[in-house]
Amino acid sequence: MPALLNWLLRLIPTNPICMRLVQGGSRRHRHMLIRSAYLAVMIVVLLFALLTAASGPTSVRDLARAGAQTLTWISYLQVGLICLLTPIFMAGAIAQEANPRTWDIMLTTPLGNLQIVLGNLFGRLFFILALLFSTLPLFAVTQYYGGVPGKSIFASYAIAGSSSLLVAAIAITLCVNRTAGKRAVFWFYAIVVMYLFITYAVDVRLRETVTAATSEELTTLLTPLNPFLALDVLLRSNTYVPHDLTGTAASWITQQWLGRPISTFCWLCVGLSVVMMGYSTLRVRVIGSRVGSTPWYRRMFGLTAGGSVERPPRKVGHNPIAWRESSARGRTPATLIARWGFVALGVGVGVVIIGLFHVGRWNQSQLQAAIVTVLAAEIAVIALVAINMSATAVSREREDGTLDLILATPLQPGPYLAGKLRGLFQYLLPLMAVPTITMLLLAVYVLTDGLGRTGGVMVTSTLGAAGTVTLPMVLPEGAIALPLVLGPFTAFCVMIGLHWSIKSKGSIGSVVGAVLVVGAFAAFLGLCGIPMGRNAPYLGAVITAASPMNLVWALVYPAASLEKGLALNADASRVWLVMGAALASVVYAAVVYGMHTNMKRSFMMTVRKLAGTN
Repeated sequence: MPALLNWLLRLIPTNPICMRLVQGGSRRHRHMLIRSAYLAVMIVVLLFALLTAASGPTSVRDLARAGAQTLTWISYLQVGLICLLTPIFMAGAIAQEANPRTWDIMLTTPLGNLQIVLGNLFGRLFFILALLFSTLPLFAVTQYYGGVPGKSIFASYAIAGSSSLLVAAIAITLCVNRTAGKRAVFWFYAIVVMYLFITYAVDVRLRETVTAATSEELTTLLTPLNPFLALDVLLRSNTYVPHDLTGTAASWITQQWLGRPISTFCWLCVGLSVVMMGYSTLRVRVIGSRVGSTPWYRRMFGLTAGGSVERPPRKVGHNPIAWRESSARGRTPATLIARWGFVALGVGVGVVIIGLFHVGRWNQSQLQAAIVTVLAAEIAVIALVAINMSATAVSREREDGTLDLILATPLQPGPYLAGKLRGLFQYLLPLMAVPTITMLLLAVYVLTDGLGRTGGVMVTSTLGAAGTVTLPMVLPEGAIALPLVLGPFTAFCVMIGLHWSIKSKGSIGSVVGAVLVVGAFAAFLGLCGIPMGRNAPYLGAVITAASPMNLVWALVYPAASLEKGLALNADASRVWLVMGAALASVVYAAVVYGMHTNMKRSFMMTVRKLAGTN
């Protein structure tokens, strides 16, 4: 075989790293479950969409419209699941390959720099691409109804594939530069989710209509930077249209960016991936030079050996585990800046939103959209941080051997788990205060009638055939209801993370398992709570308050969330919403107590079973 052909084949097809990852991952039970769950969700959603669409249409045109709607559902779901699963599959690259021992062995082989980088990239990306191609028959079913051009299906596949390639390239770059580790897996995952969330929300705010007489909106500068926005251009071509710059003096990059956002997104992902792979190829041989070195900022301020000889005593309290989780954790500059920066930024954004509305820069609908976006993002961050910290609380100690030392002390499982819960909850209190303060400021603003603002703060909304209702733009009782639900829900997320942290061998598996469980639970509450809140008087308000996300939506858009209850008795429905929040807090507290009791009983057996594993 010619040497050049052999070199090209060993880049990807016969790359030993790629083959090892594909063969090893194909035998893992967890990967099989993820693939099965992915296909099961896609099949269920497709069948539900087809049955819903087939129940009403009677003409060929209606069937074509139903087929297009079905394609829209499963396309958004596929891109969402790919963005959710790609960080999970790439987590191994960050956590395992960042291990200096793995790299030391890898760098002593005859493999070249490019082979090492591409082998790690495509060996893990193979599973994502396999998931994409496995759903092709499902998309072909939508052709049965008509109205779905084949190029739209392949364009949606191109958007999903480009997104997974970019996320995978970012993970490999972090791995090669040794800027990541097991603690960075969660932040890598959270940043990907928050990036998608924030860019979509900002794009919605920046959109402009084509003309005042139509509802068509033009794409923005952020459209080629988010896969869901690119899907909007593809699947909502009647309402979200690119700019028509044909015949204008605009430069080619402006025409490409604003006029062809779908292709721009795909090429941008591919180009950035190529650049990061090139950089990683150049850096892969110097990753060992930083092993054991002290960060520059610690050397600058003389913190290299701080506290190694003596330090003042610290007041620990009655439970040392609670003190360790709440006080000793997160003392690095980056963690302190991230924690208190989140608090300052969140409160500042809330004040700015109210200020923009008060001076007339924003109208009522813009204010409500901004409040929902900001509060939902803050609640999502709090839940993800709670899951990450709790899911690594025990598994991390098992990996570094700290758990063996703790078990040698007189500390019992009950106080140990209670200390974990209490310490993590105390650590998260400043974060939970951010949406609470924002809602409190809104409540004060509403109760004072907008501080004398012209036009007031009351909004008249339509309740379908039941007439109209006049309510504040944000229900002020949210200042009571939101903290009632948010605190116990956060404690529930902590207990879910602790449960998976105890039963998982490593921190990666515990984080992934806890995120999937809480995500499935939140999705179930959202899918069931919103329809019931709209159609079931009073009881719907109670169920809506069970989820912080649903509660925020109901506080800002009560007419769309509590339609039947408001039509029957608006004041009573609002009271039931607060009562539902109180009931939800009691239920969450009971679940947390029950989980603590069960985990306390099985703690020693589970820990002994996993002793010596990591």
